[in-house]
Amino acid sequence: MCGICGFTGNCENRTEVLEEMMQTIIHRGPDSGGSHVDEDVALGFRRLSIMDLNYGDQPMYNEDRSIVITFNGEIYNYAELRKDLEAKGHIFANHADTECLIHGYEEYGTDLLPKLRGMFGFVIWDSKKKLLFGARDYFGIKPMYYSVINGNLVYGSEIKSILKHPDYQKELNEEALENYLTFQYSVLPETFFKGVYRLMPAHYFTFQNGNLEIKRYWEPTFEPDENTTMEEWEERIDQVVQESVKTHMISDVEVGSFLSSGVDSSYVAASFHGDKTFTVGFDYEKYNEIDYAKALSEKIQIDNYSKLITTKEYWDHLGKIQYHMDEPLADPSAIALYFVSREAAKHVKVALSGEGADEFFGGYNIYHEPFSLAPMTKIPKGLRVAVAKLMEACPLHFKGKNYLIRASKDVEERFIGNAFMFNMKEREKILKHPTGKYPFMELTKPYYDKVKDQDDVTKMQYIDINFWLIGDILLKADKMSMANSLEVRPPFLDKEVFEVARHIPTKFKVNDQNTKVAFRNAAHRYLPDMVAEKKKLGFPVPTRVWLREEKYYNIVKAAFESEAAKTYFNTEEIIGFLDRHKAGVEDNSRKVWTIYMFLVWYDQYFGANAH
Repeated sequence: MCGICGFTGNCENRTEVLEEMMQTIIHRGPDSGGSHVDEDVALGFRRLSIMDLNYGDQPMYNEDRSIVITFNGEIYNYAELRKDLEAKGHIFANHADTECLIHGYEEYGTDLLPKLRGMFGFVIWDSKKKLLFGARDYFGIKPMYYSVINGNLVYGSEIKSILKHPDYQKELNEEALENYLTFQYSVLPETFFKGVYRLMPAHYFTFQNGNLEIKRYWEPTFEPDENTTMEEWEERIDQVVQESVKTHMISDVEVGSFLSSGVDSSYVAASFHGDKTFTVGFDYEKYNEIDYAKALSEKIQIDNYSKLITTKEYWDHLGKIQYHMDEPLADPSAIALYFVSREAAKHVKVALSGEGADEFFGGYNIYHEPFSLAPMTKIPKGLRVAVAKLMEACPLHFKGKNYLIRASKDVEERFIGNAFMFNMKEREKILKHPTGKYPFMELTKPYYDKVKDQDDVTKMQYIDINFWLIGDILLKADKMSMANSLEVRPPFLDKEVFEVARHIPTKFKVNDQNTKVAFRNAAHRYLPDMVAEKKKLGFPVPTRVWLREEKYYNIVKAAFESEAAKTYFNTEEIIGFLDRHKAGVEDNSRKVWTIYMFLVWYDQYFGANAH
């Protein structure tokens, strides 16, 4: 795993500029660095040595050095690709997967991308064509950002490297803030930094003669197969999971595995045949999964290394974590990922993890909602809408109120992913300068249109794959692991695994009793019932409790009264959310945390602690 950055054009002191960009992301690759600088481009690379330890340095070139690459990621089918390319006459100088990308580009051009199996963000400079070609993997496991500045392209694995380019003028994108308040993460193609964009998953770019073109090369689709039995699905799932775990173990260094009390990471840990698992918990019994993980590790005879995160440690690291995130993320579990990555990095350079299983196999608890709301759909929608309006107007909070409101809405109106923080009215009320741009349905509609013939659960999965997975799950997995110079590999987020998952009918994914039904049944082959059937928790974090404690309430209140808060928010409104939470009138913990994380992040990039 590595970090890449670079730019086209001939700016002043370009070698020093590139070096500063590389130094900013040294945590992604502390083992070595390399660069390619010519009259047209400057390409930088930081390396975390995982494969071909002696000969895998980058930038890497073809035989006549007319093509050069910098690459972040792993190509798991590189051995098969190499055989194919050697048969076509290509000569290889080493055994690194990177070289397959060079010769693959020479042979296939952009048609190489659908042939790849892995996680990647790479950039190739073709000096004969004067063309820069970059791509990001199918699901967005590895990040890629870019900006066009004065007719030149600047790119990087992390935004912070782009900020070091002297021609970029740092400016906050308030449209990103507005939509972050609804989604809990940065959701627009343009990031929180004006003019800096994320290359979306399964997309590639070409930059030639000052012209940037971006195209999609692959798209996830669902085609349920109703003619296969549950037993057959269990067998198919287990076969592809075992094969993917084995494939993701390819490495010249030791591989460990993250382990929580849930079925996803437990399934991986029970299948990877390694020696070490890693777990974190909090100093609140209800939020501590360490005992579960240790019990499972003993059962499958693997050493477990655990870290108990103290409340003080958690709060002390918030600034550093938001800095590493590049953009604000309000998911409290990101901090847990930071600490489990830090613990793992003491022992290994690579760790497997369980991301993607929920999106592919139907694991989130919210996927029950179409079943729980089914009785209400028998009531005419007009009546349901009328009842919902009464509920919304009622100031009292009582059990069932939210159920009646959500029952009045179609899935396209109520579901944008696993987080839904502030609605449009709330956004307008708390923001100093609301633009009203991009109502959430405007952002999700193009994706709902692509699955309009699917059932509601499948629609929700599709939205999560294209929003929540990219913006939250994979952002925190990459940034928190690489902050600790650790490579994380998610074997469920594999094109072969998805090829199986996309055909599973909903009845074998979610029912009114459980989620990930067929997946759990497959996992039963390796796990005790208490783990295979455990309800989805994620990394539970006690933010709800903390924000009612005087010490942490005061920390957040001070932030809500700061100059930054006054610049972007109506402070009396956001303090009202905080006060009502502390008083126990409402559970506003997630909304409060969303605002607070923006302010913590803002301080790191625009405030007193700006780097």
